[in-house]
Formats: sequence, structure tokens, C-alpha cells
Amino acid sequence: MWLKVVIVFLFIALLISLISGFAFLMKDRGRTRRTWHSLTVRLILAALLMGFLFFGVFTGRLGSKAPWDARHFTPPASAAP
Repeated sequence: MWLKVVIVFLFIALLISLISGFAFLMKDRGRTRRTWHSLTVRLILAALLMGFLFFGVFTGRLGSKAPWDARHFTPPASAAP
């Protein structure tokens, strides 16, 4: 459960960093380095998010219930003549 909370938190932080970087870009017009710092923070957050996603998938804590996922596939019953 904690893994999903961390992933949601990182995703929301990533969106906040994206919005703040856009605001810095529009307000400063490239005269300061705040946009660059926002990009740096966004890259770090994205790397952490990808790391937690890979960790969750490879340890089995995160999964998929998609029909094409082999773990949840049940073969159809054969029709008897």
C-alpha cells in the first residue's frame, strides 16, 4: 500500500514541478535560472517515479489485470462434440 502512495505523491509532485517551471518560464522570460532548477527537480522526480514503478513491477507489488497479462489468463473451455 505504501508503494502506491509514494507513486501518487511523486506523480503529483511531478505535475506541480511542471506547472511551476512553466510559470517561471513565462514570468522570468529566461532571465533567471529558476526554470533550469525546476527542470532539474522534474528530472529527479521522474527518475524516482520510474524507479519505484520498476521496483513495484519486478517485486510483484504492482501488477496488471489486463486480459493480455499471462498471469491472469484462463484458457477457454473446449467445446465437447
